[in-house]
Amino acid sequence: MTIATQETPAGGTIRWGIVGTGRIARRFAQGLTHVPQASLSALWSRRAEPAMAFAAEFGGDVCASFDALLASGIDALYIATVQDSHADYAIAALKAGLHVLCEKPATINKPQLERVLEVARAEQRLFMEAMKPPFYPLYRKLRAHLDAEPIGEVGLVRAGCSVPGVPDDHPSLSFEHAGGALLDIGVYEMFLAVDWLGAPREVQTLGRLGSTGVDMFASLNSQHERGISQLFCGLDLHGKGDALLMATSGHVTIHEPWWNPSRATIRYGDGRVVELDEPFEGGGLNYETAHFCELIRAGQIESPLMPHSKSLQMIEMADAARAALGLKFAGE
Repeated sequence: MTIATQETPAGGTIRWGIVGTGRIARRFAQGLTHVPQASLSALWSRRAEPAMAFAAEFGGDVCASFDALLASGIDALYIATVQDSHADYAIAALKAGLHVLCEKPATINKPQLERVLEVARAEQRLFMEAMKPPFYPLYRKLRAHLDAEPIGEVGLVRAGCSVPGVPDDHPSLSFEHAGGALLDIGVYEMFLAVDWLGAPREVQTLGRLGSTGVDMFASLNSQHERGISQLFCGLDLHGKGDALLMATSGHVTIHEPWWNPSRATIRYGDGRVVELDEPFEGGGLNYETAHFCELIRAGQIESPLMPHSKSLQMIEMADAARAALGLKFAGE
């Protein structure tokens, strides 16, 4: 969707603000140095000491409050906080006239996301969930190759990741901050499913909750508009893996770690094999950021690669899976 409501910032440089200064914020700031005409202008964190250290390393002014960050003259905000805070920060930033790139999951449930998107439309500002895989050079190259040399219609997507050894104090294990495998990890697999198969129609889930009350492992079998997905995600088993796309005339393996894709193998039904190798630079987050900056300059309020519909479909899957496990967060 394109609506010319936002002029290109003076000099063409997009001035970024960041809320949160944890690991993913650091990756974003590192990637930003690989994005032309984009700069880190300001930041804020609830804890002053990490914010000062972050600014000393990456630049930007440390703001005294979140409201001060919104009023600091930035054009866009990257939300890098724990996920239970995403919706509130996004709505405040959109109402302040800023464009918002929000770390995944965009919100913890579908009703929250619908409220965020309603505000984005009302304010005519760009909102995008920071789902990195579709912006990587390998993923784009794979899409282009399959457009030119198809393997037929994809009918099954299989993907998963499980990472044990998460520290006890990590937000992933926090019920208060809406952690758990589904929202922290499974949302990647849900993206892959809806990107190739369309909206979910039925989600069947098996899994288990841990001592902190969040889901430690979940396995999903889902029926979509155009096929079936088999997904898993976990926080206590070791299972970093690849992804499989099965079609009528061939299949694709996106090699591990598929969510930071750099290699894929395409096997055609006639025996032909095509290897794609496309390294990435800047840690990978720079590609989604560059895309976001291009959208701002073009006056667009929705990404064609990561549209609002995909975010809604993903969180719909997560909501259904959590419901099957009996996992409700505060206020739901």
